[in-house]
Amino acid sequence: MCQVRSNRGGQLYTENYGAIAALALDPVEKKPLYHFYPGRQILSAGTWGCNFACPFCQNYHLAHERAATREIMPEQLVRLAVEAGQQDSIGIAFTYNEPTIWFEYVLETARLLQEEGLKAVLVTNGFIDPEPLNEILPFINAANIDLKAFREDFYRRTCKGRLQEVKDSIVAMAGKIHVELTHLLIPGENDDPAETEAMAAWIAGIDPLIPLHLSRYHPAYKMEKPATEFSAMAKARDILHQYLKFVYLGNLPGISNDTPCIECGQPLIHRSSYRTETGGIKAGRCEYCGAHNDHIKGI
Repeated sequence: MCQVRSNRGGQLYTENYGAIAALALDPVEKKPLYHFYPGRQILSAGTWGCNFACPFCQNYHLAHERAATREIMPEQLVRLAVEAGQQDSIGIAFTYNEPTIWFEYVLETARLLQEEGLKAVLVTNGFIDPEPLNEILPFINAANIDLKAFREDFYRRTCKGRLQEVKDSIVAMAGKIHVELTHLLIPGENDDPAETEAMAAWIAGIDPLIPLHLSRYHPAYKMEKPATEFSAMAKARDILHQYLKFVYLGNLPGISNDTPCIECGQPLIHRSSYRTETGGIKAGRCEYCGAHNDHIKGI
């Protein structure tokens, strides 16, 4: 299923170690991470393969097809990250496809990044066993985890995975690194208000300050449902806001995704697309009321 492991004579081999299918310098907000070094850049790398089988995959050409690659070993990629620091980059995000699919490569690269004082970020579905997760977490600084639904049957039927493992990963990561979540709202699949409320309450039980990026679904890969209506996005956002302090809308051009102060509500960070202004916060304090906003990292 994952396409990246093979059994040769009873030995398990990885087929994509050092195989880079996508490499770009992106705004950190594109991951999306809104409370982790806002306004900065990050070198973003991906390979091919995935441990899920989502029919609505936005990056199916990498996740489910054997993409063209070039070989870049961990030391080389870290050198590129160091050079990208001249363009205000903070490190490397392992993204585009599921990063745990090339676990050994990500682990080695993340270790080297820490030695250079750079950041390592995972953009992940969170479907990973506790043992490898605990092995890699000391070398990871932040993650955006895709919480695709809040029903076990959705994960098993649609993604060919399991929700409980994803929930366990979110809890484990939220206790050790900076975490933000993404939820793609799909009409008729995961947009029931009761499910949205249950998900919001569960996240708030971990930490109501965890940012949630509510992303609008568009037809992609094998799913042809019409795009999510704005009214459904607004309704879900209102439910989420009853439990969570920070809910951002994605895949909706022209929507304001400013970050307010947790105390006075004044805008700390202004966003327009991927252009970010951080004039409302300095050294973790609101410039208007002086309140600590330590949940925003790197500013």
